Amino acid sequence: MACQDWANTKAAYRFFSNERVSEKEILEGHFNSTRVRATVAKGPLLILHDTTEFSYQREKEASVGVLHRAANGKDYKGRARFQTICGLQMHSSLVVTTEGLPLGLAAARFWTRKKFKGCNALKKKVNPTRVAIEEKESFRWLENLRQASLSCTPSERCVHIGDRAADIYELFCADEQAQTHFLIRTCVDRLAEDGSQTVATEMAKASKLGSHRIVLKNKDGETSEAVLEIKCRTMEVRPPIGKESKYPPLLLTVIHAEERKTPADRPRIDWKLLTNLPVESLSEAIEKLEWYAMRWKIETFHKILKSGCRVEDSKLRSAERLVNLIALCCILSWRIFWMTMVQREVPRASPLAALTEVLLLEEISAAKGRPVPANAKLGFYLLSIARLGGYLARAHDPPPGNIVMWRGLSRLTDLQLGFAIGAKFVGN
Repeated sequence: MACQDWANTKAAYRFFSNERVSEKEILEGHFNSTRVRATVAKGPLLILHDTTEFSYQREKEASVGVLHRAANGKDYKGRARFQTICGLQMHSSLVVTTEGLPLGLAAARFWTRKKFKGCNALKKKVNPTRVAIEEKESFRWLENLRQASLSCTPSERCVHIGDRAADIYELFCADEQAQTHFLIRTCVDRLAEDGSQTVATEMAKASKLGSHRIVLKNKDGETSEAVLEIKCRTMEVRPPIGKESKYPPLLLTVIHAEERKTPADRPRIDWKLLTNLPVESLSEAIEKLEWYAMRWKIETFHKILKSGCRVEDSKLRSAERLVNLIALCCILSWRIFWMTMVQREVPRASPLAALTEVLLLEEISAAKGRPVPANAKLGFYLLSIARLGGYLARAHDPPPGNIVMWRGLSRLTDLQLGFAIGAKFVGN
């Protein structure tokens, strides 16, 4: 539909299948622009890391790759029947400011599997802690950390943030070598101090640092308050058994934020964060918790990529072509996300910093009976785009989200095309 005719569609197919084109070349310019935006930005830079899957329905799984096997009912003897899910994976690193403004991707890795075995099946044959990190899929965390750290100067500004999948000791050591910082939600009870204690036993001895009240939403969108009890303790964390000779102990800080009462409408909050950032007071601990809460923004980025660009609907047959398409859509998804957030964070900026359709938006606003204010700022024009996407802009409405911005930009593209065609006939 984007190509409009067979000639342009065939050209797109040739582009995605070209052996000289890869995700590296497609994203290189975007990575450079992210580096420029990060250099201009002030304060710490949060680099959010996460892995996502793209699933596809294909008759031949070898062309795309295997994600996992899923239960698909039972056979006539009552035995479980499994179906192979085809697809590929992407590990991305998104740079955001502490205010939540996404500056762009700093790194992205794609890979596929020829076959898949569950973790429990692998543990029967090999101890995962004995396998070198270079032989695991989790090595992508280290690769992205090193590449993303180059996007931020000086390196002390970088704070790498990840969920429990990032609880990798080799990642902590790689962060120390890159002279950056990390803030990871931990799930492994590691050995601590002299090796006779664990992190959990040391945290049990820690006294309560204070309480923090937060407002959050459940899955139905209803708001509620939660009171978190916060503990904090700095200790020496030791490497896994069998890797003591390869990796040194690290002096890290553990922040434990726990909700004592279990609410009825949502899971109880229980965050255990591990960091090499200095934490000496309750306010500094709360700051780190707020930084970790920003991690959800990379989930939003992936949602735009899948729901907005609909990359999982593509019919391209090979993994290489799909990767090129996803890489291209990553840039578009970031721009949608950035325009949504910049309208909230810096609405007083110049419209030329983000848009080239200023005159067209002014004409559309005037046609709708909304006069353009003198020296209109970026927020006015982005709000006009959101209105095209169905945003009502009532007094008590929240700021426009990614969906209405996506719809508005799609409609603006059509209007711009019509404007360009109509301009050819003016005066005839």
